[in-house]
Amino acid sequence: MDHPDYLLMRAPRPTLIVSTTNDYFDIGGAWESFRQAKRIYGRLGRPEQVDLVEVEGPHGVKPQSLATIVHWMRRWLLDRDEPVEIAEYPVRAEAELLCTASGQVLMLPGERSVFDLNAAYEAELAVHRKSLWENSEPAELTDRVRALLGVAPVSELPKPTGVDLGRIQRETYHIDRLVLKTPTSVLPGLTFRAADPQPGAYLYLHDSGKLGDSEPNGEIEKLVAEGYVVVTIDLRGQGETASAEPDELLGDWKNYYLSYLLGRPLLGLHVEDTLAAGHFVAYYQTDEPRDVHLVGVGQAGIAALHAAALRPDLFTTVTLRDTPRDWSSLVRESVPSKQVSSAVHGALTTYDLPDLVDLIGVQRVHFGASE
Repeated sequence: MDHPDYLLMRAPRPTLIVSTTNDYFDIGGAWESFRQAKRIYGRLGRPEQVDLVEVEGPHGVKPQSLATIVHWMRRWLLDRDEPVEIAEYPVRAEAELLCTASGQVLMLPGERSVFDLNAAYEAELAVHRKSLWENSEPAELTDRVRALLGVAPVSELPKPTGVDLGRIQRETYHIDRLVLKTPTSVLPGLTFRAADPQPGAYLYLHDSGKLGDSEPNGEIEKLVAEGYVVVTIDLRGQGETASAEPDELLGDWKNYYLSYLLGRPLLGLHVEDTLAAGHFVAYYQTDEPRDVHLVGVGQAGIAALHAAALRPDLFTTVTLRDTPRDWSSLVRESVPSKQVSSAVHGALTTYDLPDLVDLIGVQRVHFGASE
């Protein structure tokens, strides 16, 4: 479903689109939806029964918007097509608006918050998950995780191609700029290459994208100093592909909900990106796969953990820093900040993050500082 579809479902009933110029939704989308709706209403012989009002200002219903809505309602419900003046309504005192003595429903005896309800539900699911993982084969469990992520079977995932975009020279090593391409993604990346590299290599994922931890004397330079090649990428929605700065509370909520509307969790797309990059690192300029050590920092660590669980043969070790150790404890938090972008709808009905560690092998997963 896209915005015009909601309008077309109403056709030819009278419908008014009320928009603001500086909404966080681009005003161009409102006008495009209106154009499509106007065309279909015209085919149905009722072009006058859909209209749009655009008022200056941010998201919200402005006084002129209210007046236009009243005008629209009068036209179609009362057969009175006449202008309506903007009215100023007094703001009632806060005490007049209270529906409970304190103004807080949770202060009533016996009330429970949504967080309380979720925590109780999670406790029920934990019993179910324990039984499921004790009585199911690893291959079956892996398939269930993959299905919740919306990730295609490993055999069907396309192999990436790399495009070289030039070199940056540093004192003791160089950086190659590249883009990894699959039929569904374009992933800008960097390869930090030691002068005399070791056989193994690192794939480094960070919430800040390919530049995360790349500063002088940072974590990536330390790995390069040990002789490792390190590849970093912008997962979809990061770095060069970011559409907006992550929100302090919700994180990358815009891309999360866009992906959700497409029927797939954003995390599933990041897992596919990780698998594509892992394959590139493993087989770059070699027919025999090299050892690939996977690092994930922050929420990117959750993508790393899932990718390694789906392809434990592709990654030799997994190191996670500042990454939640489980989802079940986050359910009990009243403000689980920046977690929405890694949420998988219904995941706790089937698995939690420690279950993925079991699929990979506990001895191969290393946790650093954890939030």
